[in-house]
Amino acid sequence: MTIPKQYMRDRMVLLIVSVNIFLTFLLGVLTLLRLDTGHSSYIVQYRSNATIDAFKSGSSVALLSFIVFGLLVLIFHTVISLRVYLIHRQLAVTVLGLGTLLLVLAIIVSNALLVLR
Repeated sequence: MTIPKQYMRDRMVLLIVSVNIFLTFLLGVLTLLRLDTGHSSYIVQYRSNATIDAFKSGSSVALLSFIVFGLLVLIFHTVISLRVYLIHRQLAVTVLGLGTLLLVLAIIVSNALLVLR
């Protein structure tokens, strides 16, 4: 798969890819800084329909999966936008924008779960 020259020269695409890289880095740093080695369990789920025990606890591996999710979103959305760019530029920008939305939501959810501890 070759990278089109127009893709690497498109400022909007490069801006959104740079924002996605920064958000992935931010997700990883915030998640790793909030994890504490002293805690053995963290709140990993909130079930609003459960009456007594709405919070489900789990290990730190469940929270580290947010970092893996961020990396997968970054890689897949960038590859999909590369393939779609030759078909339609706006579709590639839309794919990258949806990746940005997913990364922002992942940061919000991981931060909310880590604050609850």
